[in-house]
Amino acid sequence: MSTPFDDAMASFSPQLPLGVAYSGGADSTALLLASAKKWPGQVVALHINHGLQAAAEQFQQHCELVCARIQVPLRVKSVNADAAPGQSPEGAARLARYQGLLLLADEYKANIAIKTIAIAQHADDQVETLLLALSRGAGLAGLAGMAPHWQRGDLNFQRPLLAVSAANIRAWLAAQGQNFIEDPSNSNEAFTRNRIRARLLPVLAELFPQFRETFARSSAHAAQAQQLINEFALIDFAVVVAEGGAQPAIGKLQHLSRPRQANVLRYWLKSKFGTTPSTRQLTELLDQIANCATRGHQINIKIGRGHVKREGEVLAWYNP
Repeated sequence: MSTPFDDAMASFSPQLPLGVAYSGGADSTALLLASAKKWPGQVVALHINHGLQAAAEQFQQHCELVCARIQVPLRVKSVNADAAPGQSPEGAARLARYQGLLLLADEYKANIAIKTIAIAQHADDQVETLLLALSRGAGLAGLAGMAPHWQRGDLNFQRPLLAVSAANIRAWLAAQGQNFIEDPSNSNEAFTRNRIRARLLPVLAELFPQFRETFARSSAHAAQAQQLINEFALIDFAVVVAEGGAQPAIGKLQHLSRPRQANVLRYWLKSKFGTTPSTRQLTELLDQIANCATRGHQINIKIGRGHVKREGEVLAWYNP
């Protein structure tokens, strides 16, 4: 009888060759073993050494031993995952990890041109992401959770295990007789995600046994709604930009409803400058646009890492 893990792997059809983000933990070990079995000779393990723990070198040595035994090439990248001021340790590590994966794919493309990178995040990770988003008052983009796939340049990223629980993955590994690393940081309840995993998920499982599936449906609905909103933003942006330019015209913005103004301004700032306004910043900007009725009305509001200012009849963004 097939397991949920087997079903997920059966439906996983990446472009090959495939790189598997491999930490040595249970989830990435299962993904690597199953991928290597399904596509022999077409899989490369990609290990990111964050250097954040004393055991980081032992993690790497474990990965080297496993890959040597199953005859899968291993590529290793050491990264600086120290958090910058105002950045969470988890966010810094995640950013460093993805940057490291991109660098590995690029460095070794002369040897093997990886087309897809698979990441072993699973259904429990998705639930934790959704609950974190809810706790922070996130919008649709946050409630959509982690995307099952996305593209960076000509490189595809996929999360084939998002519908599989952590327990199912470990049960599959146990049946294979394969050991793995238990990262001690995963039990550190100083991190909110770990407290959710240790305290909240067991309660949800007791009250709502199907919560992983129902939460996943909600995230999928949010993702679909976000896609529609993004399409509206593209349409509205084409309408509000000043003729021959790429800056929103204040008068044209004022003809849109306030929610559509907010949507198109988020799109402009994110797609053009890689910055996202807070709710307070965006509210202040919308108020200023509504009050902008004279030539002398000035707008100068801090947004993300820079400022949105009025330049004549249009808005401009500056990064000092």
